[in-house]
Amino acid sequence: QVRLVESGGALVQAGGSLLLSCEATGRTFSRNNWGWYRRTPEKEREPVAALSWNDATSISSAVSGRFRVYRDASGATLYLQMNNLLPEDTAIYFCAARDQTGPGPYDYWGQGTQVTVSS
Repeated sequence: QVRLVESGGALVQAGGSLLLSCEATGRTFSRNNWGWYRRTPEKEREPVAALSWNDATSISSAVSGRFRVYRDASGATLYLQMNNLLPEDTAIYFCAARDQTGPGPYDYWGQGTQVTVSS
């Protein structure tokens, strides 16, 4: 059974940093698309960052210059480095992965990890 498990969420002051991890069990995703999303009461699902099967990255304008997405060499873990956090970054952060190599919708989703940024 394939599972994605996020970790690293915490309460942090504005200006601080966090490293979120998304660990895959049951298989690896070294040549697949991964993504990070976040959910707030105002936005059901907002894309944050994505890492494509060919290692291209995309970052939303809301976090550009502050967040970075990358994976480990084995394709077992996806990371989201978050710097200079703002109160508006407060959300539940989810990771997702696609089963097949190449573009397309995500097949697997994690349960999320809470990030709270205090002002």
